[in-house]
Amino acid sequence: MRNKILTLLIVLIILVMGIEVILKSHYVMSSVSFSLSLWRDNVFPSLFPFFVISNLLINCGFASFLGELLKPFMYRIFKIKGEASFVLVMSILSGFPSSAKYTRELYDKGLINEHEASKLLTFTHFSNPLFVLGTISIMFLNNKEVGIIILICHYISNIIISLIFRNYYISEKDTLKVSLRRAFNVMHKKRLEAGKSIGLMISDALINTINTLLLILGVITMFLIITSIIDQNITLNLYNQSILNGALEITQGLKYVSLLPIPLKNKAILSTMFISFGGLSVHMQTIGLISDTKIKYFPFFVARIIHASISGMLIYILFDYWFQLL
Repeated sequence: MRNKILTLLIVLIILVMGIEVILKSHYVMSSVSFSLSLWRDNVFPSLFPFFVISNLLINCGFASFLGELLKPFMYRIFKIKGEASFVLVMSILSGFPSSAKYTRELYDKGLINEHEASKLLTFTHFSNPLFVLGTISIMFLNNKEVGIIILICHYISNIIISLIFRNYYISEKDTLKVSLRRAFNVMHKKRLEAGKSIGLMISDALINTINTLLLILGVITMFLIITSIIDQNITLNLYNQSILNGALEITQGLKYVSLLPIPLKNKAILSTMFISFGGLSVHMQTIGLISDTKIKYFPFFVARIIHASISGMLIYILFDYWFQLL
């Protein structure tokens, strides 16, 4: 009976959305147009090169090479395989939802299991540095210094989360002795095992990247349409509207936060919490990337709630000290 009710609710929600799309097509088209421009100007250029390069590096065995060199550090700090260092480094450089893509690629290659992948997702949720230092600090908050403290608190809270989830699943301990020669031999072996020519690796990387980016575009567009429908049908004050939009889609939430008549410190707290949680749009992108695997989403969800709480608290504590130092 419960499943039947759920089915009915899902169908009703979809029908309501369909009716809203028809009746308020102007707002919907504006949302679609905005999502396309956002994807074209920000998402695609920032993620495309990283996705292609990461795919090529994994097929060449570089993740295993890096894992061999950094396994003492990764195991002692995070209690996880050295190969996880590849996801950690690439996620810091490219930003979310790339961690889910890189984790999925390592999982598909058999370099990490589903438990290690689930754990890895909890503490590799990093916002793109250029997005924080450029879009958030300059475009939305009109203060370039605030972007640095947001980035610092966002990253520190991720490190804290890695310690919280340190014993969630402990990888099997391997020899922690580092050997550059062994690392290179492992990388060479992995490249040969892939059995792909450079041409095939490039074409596979391009196809895989485009498919992932189109998935991201679809999810962003869907959530922007949902926020547009909600905004047109529910009367909320600007504060509640920014919270609701930020919980659904980061960019919309940040836009409304920038319009709030509140101190810069409060805007920084909300902005940091939004990017640390990720918005349900990023959560849906993550689910889409891991849906057909045994990788668990729930630890990621819990970690994002903790991440938002800790990062917001750090901004609250450190904000005034930061601007006193400048």
